[in-house]
Amino acid sequence: MRTWFAFTARDTRDLLLSLLPTAFALWISAHLVAGVEVSSPFWLLASAAVLAVGDLVVRPLLGPLVAFLGPMPTVLIGVSVQLLLLHTALTAVPGLDLRDLNALWLVYFWTGLVAVVARWVIGANDSRWVVRELLRHRPRPPGEACPPGLLVVQVDGLSMPLLQFGLHSGTLTTIARWLREGSHLAEGWRAALPSTTPASQAGFLHGSTEDVPAFRWWDPELRRVLVSNRPADAAIIEGRVRAAAHAAGRTGLLARDGASIGNVFSGEAGHAHLVVSTSRAGGSGRPYLRYVARPFVVLRSLLLTVGEIVKELYQGWQQRVRRVEPRIPRRGWYVLLRAVTNTLLRDLNVVLVAQELSAGRSVVFVDFLDYDEVAHHAGVARAESLDALAGIDRVLQTLADVAAAAPRDYRVVIVSDHGQAQGPTFEQVSGRHLRDLVYDLMDREGPTHPVVTTAAGEEMRGRVDVLVRDFATSTRAELVSNRHEEVVASGRDSVVVATAGCTALLSMPDAPQGRLDLDEVGRRWPALVPGLVETRGVGFVVGRRYEEVVVVGPEGEHHLGSGRVEGVDPLLPFGPRAAGELLRMMRFATAPALFVHSTVDPVSGEVHAFEEQVGSHGGLGGWQTEAVLVHPAEWKVAEDLRDRSVPGEAPIVGAATIHEQLVRWMKEVDL
Repeated sequence: MRTWFAFTARDTRDLLLSLLPTAFALWISAHLVAGVEVSSPFWLLASAAVLAVGDLVVRPLLGPLVAFLGPMPTVLIGVSVQLLLLHTALTAVPGLDLRDLNALWLVYFWTGLVAVVARWVIGANDSRWVVRELLRHRPRPPGEACPPGLLVVQVDGLSMPLLQFGLHSGTLTTIARWLREGSHLAEGWRAALPSTTPASQAGFLHGSTEDVPAFRWWDPELRRVLVSNRPADAAIIEGRVRAAAHAAGRTGLLARDGASIGNVFSGEAGHAHLVVSTSRAGGSGRPYLRYVARPFVVLRSLLLTVGEIVKELYQGWQQRVRRVEPRIPRRGWYVLLRAVTNTLLRDLNVVLVAQELSAGRSVVFVDFLDYDEVAHHAGVARAESLDALAGIDRVLQTLADVAAAAPRDYRVVIVSDHGQAQGPTFEQVSGRHLRDLVYDLMDREGPTHPVVTTAAGEEMRGRVDVLVRDFATSTRAELVSNRHEEVVASGRDSVVVATAGCTALLSMPDAPQGRLDLDEVGRRWPALVPGLVETRGVGFVVGRRYEEVVVVGPEGEHHLGSGRVEGVDPLLPFGPRAAGELLRMMRFATAPALFVHSTVDPVSGEVHAFEEQVGSHGGLGGWQTEAVLVHPAEWKVAEDLRDRSVPGEAPIVGAATIHEQLVRWMKEVDL
C-alpha cells in the first residue's frame, strides 16, 4: 500500500505541470515589462519553485494572525504576501534581476494573466498538490480504516432530462465516468410544489418543507413579505422549519459536526460558510486565507470575472443577432452577478469544501448555483447554460480528488433541488406584467386600489449579499441586508402580488391570514378571477370556497378536497400529482388567498414565468419538477420511500424524502 508521502511518476508530472505555467508566465512577463531581466530560462523554473515553496511556508504562519483580523484585512495581507513572494522570486534567484520596483505590479498582472491562459491550454490540474497541501498535517494512518464521511453536492436547477443530455453531449464528463464505471447510479426524483431552492433545501437539510410556499411570500404573522435570499428572512424561515422538523422528531442533516457551504439554510451545521440564514457581519478571515494568500489566485479570479463579463455580453449579443427565441434582455446587474457567481463564489466554495473535508467533517453540503442562474436568463439548454454546467462538472472531479485524500472515507452524492422549464415570459405572451393585469382587473369595478408587488430579484443576488456581509463592516453589512426591503402593504383592498417563476401568490393584508374566500373576492373584485383565467398565459387560479380548496380554470373547476371536477379539469395538463401537491401547499399557514399558475404546453413543456426569466421553476410542468439524485451504487434507495400513489410510477417525491434517505444511508455506514 502506498504511503502518504510516497512520490510517483504522476506526482512528478503534476509538479512540473504546476510549475511550468508559472515559469512560462514569468518568461512572457520579463519580455513585456521593462525593468526585468532574465539571463537563462532555467532560472524561471527555479523562480516558480520559489513561489510554490514560499507559499507553503508563509501561509501557515499567517493563519493565527488573520484569525483575529477578519476577511477584508485577510485579502489585503494575502495580496501583499503574494507580491512579497514574487519580489523574492525575482531577486533571490540567480539569473533574474528586478531593476524597477514599480515593475512588480506589472509582472504580477502579466504573470497571473499568462498563467491562467497557459493552464487552460495545457489542461494543468494541480488538485493533487492542493490535496497534499491541505492534508499534510493530517496524513492517513497507514493500514488503518478511515471513518466514513458524506459529501453532498447540490447542482442547482439540474433536471433529469438535462442530465441525460449532458451524458451524451460530453458536458458532464465526470458524472458520465462515474456512471459508466459503475461507482454511482442516477435517478430522477420529483421536486414537489413549490419547486424552489428554499423549499428543497429546507427539506434536504432539515427534513421539513412546512410553510415554505414559494421563494417569496406575504407572511401573515409578520405582516410583510418574506424573501428567502435575505439573511434576516432566511433566519426566520429556518427557525420555523427547524421547529417543525424537531416536532416531527427530525434533526438537521449537518447537526453532528457537519459543514454547510453556500446554502440558504444551515442544516444545524456547526461550521457554516456563505450561508444566507447564518450570515453575519465580518468574522474570522481564516476560512479565506487559503484562497487569498495563494500566488495569483485572487488575480486569477478577477481576470476570469472580467472574462465572464465579456463572455456574457457576447453571448447576449449573439442571441439577439441570431434571433433566438424566447429570450430576454441580459443587461444591468445580472452581467456582473453572473461573473461573480461563476468565478469568485465557485472558487470560494471549492476552497471552503476542501478545507472542511481536510478537517474531517462528518457531512459536508455545498450548493453550486452557477447553472441555475445562467439558465434563468439564457435558457435551459442553451450553449452558455451548458458551459456553466460543464464548469460545475469539472469542480466535481476536484472535490472527488480532495475527498479521496481526506481523513475520512467520503462518499459523494449529487442532488439537484429542482429542474427548470423554459418558455417566453408571461409579459411576452400577454403583453403586460402580471402586476399591471391585476391592477387593471381590480380597477374595473370601482376606484383604484393599491397593489404592492415584490421585486423579481435573482437568487444569486442573495448569495453575493452574503459574501459582502461577510467581508464588510457591521454598519455596511446591515445596509446590504436591508436594502431590498419592500413597503409593507396596509389598508382595505390592498393586494400583495409575490411572484416566483411561473407562479404568483396574491394575498390581502386586511383579511385574516391574508386570505379571502373566492366568493368574497368576487364581491370585492368581480373581474379579478375570471379575468385572470381568461388571460393568455394563465393556466389556473387556486382559492378557497367554504373551506374547500378550488382550482379555477377557463373552462372548469377542480375541487381538491372531494376530487369533484366541473367542466374541463384545469389540472389535466399538469399530471396526476398536481392536485395533491396544490392541496398540501394551500393548507400551509403561509398560503396565499389566490395562487396563480401559468399555462404549460402539453408538447414542449413550456411555461411562462411571471418574472423576466426564460428558464424558470417554482411550479408545475416541464422539467422543473424533474430533479436529480446521483448516489454510490452500493447505496440503494429504500423501497418504502418511493411514492406509488400513481399506477405504474414509483419515484421519490419531495425533498423531505431525500433527507430521510440521506439519514438512512448515514446510519448504514455508522455516520
